[in-house]
Amino acid sequence: MLIQIIAAGQVAAGEAAGSHESKFGLVAALRQGGALTWGVFLILVFMFMVSLYILFAKLWEQQKIINEGKKVRAAFWNSTSLKEAASKLDKDSAYRQIVDDGIRAQEQHTLLTDPVDSHDWTQMSLARTRAAIDSKLKSGLAFLATTGSTAPFIGLFGTVIGILGALLNIGTAGQASIDTVAGPVGEALIMTAIGLAVAVPAVLAYNWLQSRNKSISEALGTFTNDVHGWMASGGAVKPATTARIAAKPIAPAKPASAPIKA
Repeated sequence: MLIQIIAAGQVAAGEAAGSHESKFGLVAALRQGGALTWGVFLILVFMFMVSLYILFAKLWEQQKIINEGKKVRAAFWNSTSLKEAASKLDKDSAYRQIVDDGIRAQEQHTLLTDPVDSHDWTQMSLARTRAAIDSKLKSGLAFLATTGSTAPFIGLFGTVIGILGALLNIGTAGQASIDTVAGPVGEALIMTAIGLAVAVPAVLAYNWLQSRNKSISEALGTFTNDVHGWMASGGAVKPATTARIAAKPIAPAKPASAPIKA
C-alpha cells in the first residue's frame, strides 16, 4: 500500500514538472510571442552562426600569414636574387603577392610613356598591394562590429514584444496576480539574454581579430620596405636575418712560473 502511494506521488510530480516545463521556458516564450518573436530569435541565431564562421575563417587566414612570415625570416633574405627568394614562398601567400607585384612593377616601368621615377613607381605599386591585403584582412569584421552593437537591441525588441503580448493576455484573462505576471514577463526577458549572448562574443572576437590584424599589418609593412630597399639597391641592401654574436677569443693559459731556487 505504501509503495503504491509513493509511486502515485512520483507520477504526479513528474506530470507537474512536465506541465511546468511546457508552460515556461524558451519554447513557451516563442509560442507566446508569435511570428514576430520567432523572427527575432532566428535573426539572433543567424548572427551568432555567421559570427562564429567569420571568427574561425579569419583566424585561419591570419595564422597562414603568420606562418609565412616565419618562413620569410628563416630563408627569404638568404637568396641571391628576388625571384629566387619569391620561389621559396607559397604562391597564394600575402608575402609572395608583395614580391611578385614589386617585380612586375619594376619590369613595367620601362613601358611608361610619362617620365616617372622608378623608385616612386615601385613604392606606389607596393603600397597599393599592401593596402589590398589589409583590406582583405579587415573583410568580415564589420559584421562582427554590427552584431556586437545591434544584437542587444534586437533581443530587447523581442523582450518588449513578449512583455506586450503577456500583458495583453493577462488583461484579457482578468488575472493580475504575481504568478500570472512573473512567468510571462520572465520568459520575455529570455530574448534580451540571447541578444547579450550573441553580442558579447562578437565584440570579443572583433577586438581580438583587430589586434592580430594590426600586428600582421606592421610585419607586412616592414617586409614591404625591406623589399623596396632590396629592389632600389640591386640586392645590396638586405635586413639582418640573424643576430650574430662574435665569440671572444679564448686567451691561452699562462704557463706556470718556475719555482725560484734559493
